[in-house]
Amino acid sequence: MRAPDTVKLAVVQMHVTDQLEDNVTRAVQHVRDAAAQGAQVILLPELFENLYFCQVEREEYFALAHPLEGHPFIGRFQELARELGVVLPVSYFEAAGQAHYNSLVCIDADGTLLGNYRKTHIPDGPGYEEKYYFNPGDTGFKVWDTRYGRVGVGICWDQWYPETARALMLQGADFLLYPTAIGSEPAEVETPNSHHMWQRAMIGHAVSNSTYVAAANRIGTEVVGDLNQTYYGHTFVSDYTGEIVAEFGETEEGALIHTLNIAEARKFRAGMGFFRDRRPELYGPLLTLDGVTRRG
Repeated sequence: MRAPDTVKLAVVQMHVTDQLEDNVTRAVQHVRDAAAQGAQVILLPELFENLYFCQVEREEYFALAHPLEGHPFIGRFQELARELGVVLPVSYFEAAGQAHYNSLVCIDADGTLLGNYRKTHIPDGPGYEEKYYFNPGDTGFKVWDTRYGRVGVGICWDQWYPETARALMLQGADFLLYPTAIGSEPAEVETPNSHHMWQRAMIGHAVSNSTYVAAANRIGTEVVGDLNQTYYGHTFVSDYTGEIVAEFGETEEGALIHTLNIAEARKFRAGMGFFRDRRPELYGPLLTLDGVTRRG
């Protein structure tokens, strides 16, 4: 399925509470608002169904996970996609047998469930204790043919890895999307709390792959256990040259909308030659943890 020449993209920035129905209702309204403005692909933030519980390690939060089959709200978004004629990549906490995943389903504009992606890179650090909750994803990277082009999606920590972006582009993605939940660090953490660094990592993917990149973040302060984090927003869209062409600040809530010129990006990408000049036969160290290529 060939992508249309242009795609109208919306990335949603929203606050989240500890009430599933409240969050889903608000997310649905944001989707409706975006569709009313002509959006064709609409991205919601990571794990918008509840507070970012990974601030702490608590057994009780495993109860938030649900199997894909019979899921409490994915079917609702399928109906919404069908009604509005929009593509919806939807993040959720997945239970699969005894495993738990940070997952995302891509819903096509007719409501069809195109597939399930399980987050590949799982962080582990103060305030972001995801390895306690999530098994490493086993689906591989996913690109889906939708009514509005080939959509490549990573989830949050995936967005820091150039390997994610390159793998998605090699599979033919027309643009890259990243739902995320990121903000302040606990006081004892020495790493910087900077939305600039977060954006620059993804802008690098846009430049190196000559593609549009967009990320949807949450906002607000969330208290989980005895910790709290303030999510810094700055949901944005970068064009295929690395220019930020649309951005929210730290407090805006709603749908950030931008029209992607897929045809121009495709032409520009071919002219840059990044994919022509690749030397995958020399990239063996990338398949190792220590940089030593092993043969045989």
